[in-house]
Amino acid sequence: MRGGSPKVLLTGALLLLAVLAPYALYPVFLMKVLCFALFACAFNLLIGFAGLLSFGHAAFFGGAAYVAAHAVKEWGWAPEAGLLAATAAAGAMGLAFGLLAIRRQGIYFAMITLALSQMIFFLALQLPFTHGEDGIQAVPRGHLFGLFDLSQPLTMYYTVLAIFLGGFALIWRTVHSPFGQVLKAIRENEPRAVSLGYRTERYKLLAFVLSAALAGLAGGTKALVFQLASLTDVTWQMSGEVVLMTLLGGMGTLLGPVVGAALVVTLESYLASTSLPVPVVIGAIFVVCVLLFRRGIVGELRHRLPGMRRRRTDRPRTGS
Repeated sequence: MRGGSPKVLLTGALLLLAVLAPYALYPVFLMKVLCFALFACAFNLLIGFAGLLSFGHAAFFGGAAYVAAHAVKEWGWAPEAGLLAATAAAGAMGLAFGLLAIRRQGIYFAMITLALSQMIFFLALQLPFTHGEDGIQAVPRGHLFGLFDLSQPLTMYYTVLAIFLGGFALIWRTVHSPFGQVLKAIRENEPRAVSLGYRTERYKLLAFVLSAALAGLAGGTKALVFQLASLTDVTWQMSGEVVLMTLLGGMGTLLGPVVGAALVVTLESYLASTSLPVPVVIGAIFVVCVLLFRRGIVGELRHRLPGMRRRRTDRPRTGS
């Protein structure tokens, strides 16, 4: 119980900060951070808790952005319907990808996801409804549930914040459920999990689909925020960027991907107005963080703070 109060206070402080943030910072910038934070959290569910490295998550993020943009602009769907369609489409792609890749491990799994993602990129470039290199532009935000005008920046911001909090809460609940404990067991020692009777392929497939669906929700939300779905959302560089965000913040931690996404998006926004090469600077920062903070920013803080370290060592041990 002693560890619960600081966590409650920290959660309350972060929520208050998120609610008041658009009055101090540019709302569109904050919405971009939230979209990429949800994307990174979805990816972290796969790599941080299931131990599966995917190089193809841009397919779900960008593919869902195209689905949401097309449904809202061309079919006239409401924004909530477009987001549901984007999430469902990303989940369906995740199921298809997972059925093909989940039986492989390590670099083979990563390369299969990368190859499948490149196929989605090719389709996004060639299919007529994606408009090639121009993308789908001028996507209307519409009215949420027919009541809330999303063309208003604050209304759109709080909608994105609610979507992020909902996705984050789902990830938190998943990680702290029996299903999440099995995922951690698979990550630590899959042969032992198999020997205990768990059908690990099913658990990994479900984690892959859930991660893909949440990544799709983030992509669809980003399409509404920027009123655009473009090829940059489905490139392999986007898959690499979410890996960078997760590793910088702290793989296997819940807040790490949020911190990593905020850091990367902030650096990109700031460096874009300078003459410095953005990829070089971010790459150098990544190298420094890997050398000095091998657990990521949040991971190192959790490891070094005496209270956090004591709570970890006080946990009862299971197994031998």
